[in-house]
Amino acid sequence: MRGHMTAVARREGESAAGLAAEPLQPQELVMTLLGSYMRPSHETVWSGGLVELLSEMGFSTGASRVALTRLVRRDLIARERSGRLIHYRLTERAERVLAEGDRRIFSLGREVTTAEHWTVLWHDIPEAQRLQRGRLARRLRFLGFGTLQDGLWISPHDREQEVVPLLEELGVAERAGIVLGDVTAVPGPTALVRRAWDLDALCARYRAFAAEFAPHAKRRGAPRVDDAEAFLVRTRIVHLYRGFPFLDPDLPDELMPDARARHKAVDVFHAAYERLAAPAQRHFDAVTSGWR
Repeated sequence: MRGHMTAVARREGESAAGLAAEPLQPQELVMTLLGSYMRPSHETVWSGGLVELLSEMGFSTGASRVALTRLVRRDLIARERSGRLIHYRLTERAERVLAEGDRRIFSLGREVTTAEHWTVLWHDIPEAQRLQRGRLARRLRFLGFGTLQDGLWISPHDREQEVVPLLEELGVAERAGIVLGDVTAVPGPTALVRRAWDLDALCARYRAFAAEFAPHAKRRGAPRVDDAEAFLVRTRIVHLYRGFPFLDPDLPDELMPDARARHKAVDVFHAAYERLAAPAQRHFDAVTSGWR
């Protein structure tokens, strides 16, 4: 028992430390900023303002501008000139990506799931198409898929409508197939899901997230922060929470080792996200107005 408790404590400490040292990637941060602050009220945003906001989060001007250029090359943002100023707008591709992300992020843990319809996907995409393999793997993980072995993925939900267009988009439909069914009747479903997902680490990460941001979710007694601080905290909250759909297949509570950890983190996210929205938006608007 003592060894088990020591292992749990170690995992909790590692998760908390992992969140604190979470590497922030400027390209992903830009998409977080645009999805959280631009889409609700702006069609374009001033490039200089984005660079300044990224500098507040520790990135150099050079790294920030490189990130913006790479997002243009990836067809996620597009440049527009207004006099001497450069503005960016989201492309249609980015709108689709962000809309898909919003569906996963804001529905995660909010509905009772039963996992009655599972999706099993296999593929034999060759090494010559490793770019497509990588993109497929990332999208599958975001949809809540776990991997049982190379080329074999499983999700506890019916993902046919998302996966079929994805395979066609990547041009690998002829090298893949999907099967829908109910695997909960298979002996040992718990062992199956533990093979596909690291649920203990996921729950530890949920607990660390809730512990760090619970003070900002309080209706009374929350830390007092100015607009700039609210922006930094809320952006970090959104950015870290965006990682959970890649780790959490949205399993029913009975298949989770600690379902309460997920519920707590979900509640903290939504409460803090809303409470800090107004001051964070004010700071974003002030910095990106282009008149500074």
